[in-house]
Amino acid sequence: MAEPRVTFYVLAGADDDERRAYACRLVEKAWLHDHRVVVRLDTPEEAAGFDELLWRFSDRSFVPHERARTDARCEAPVVIVAEGEPAPAADLLVNLGRDVPEWYGSFPRVAEVIGAAEEARRAGRERFRFYRERGLEPETHNQGAG
Repeated sequence: MAEPRVTFYVLAGADDDERRAYACRLVEKAWLHDHRVVVRLDTPEEAAGFDELLWRFSDRSFVPHERARTDARCEAPVVIVAEGEPAPAADLLVNLGRDVPEWYGSFPRVAEVIGAAEEARRAGRERFRFYRERGLEPETHNQGAG
């Protein structure tokens, strides 16, 4: 499999809610283009919160999604996983975790959404360096607020 294309979306706002709302729009756009998406977070509580946010982030649309399951195959085009949960095959990994999952290379595309808070930027720089050390050249898109 070819190495993934990695894109960093760097937000102007420091608020983590803003970061997750942006990730929802990114997921929605990918789904509208018929892509399967995995969204990865650090903890089951964060994954549950993102699951809830996908239900209510937009009044104009619905993004079919589900939480990862170990006992059944995930059928929805968008699957939300926490660290340690299995990730199904998909076209895009949206990584909202603090680090890069070891299985990132099984996705054709990886999206990293970075907020403006200093800790978030520092962690983002570490992930950027991680990809570069593996021979990848991540793209960076600076986004306006929100």
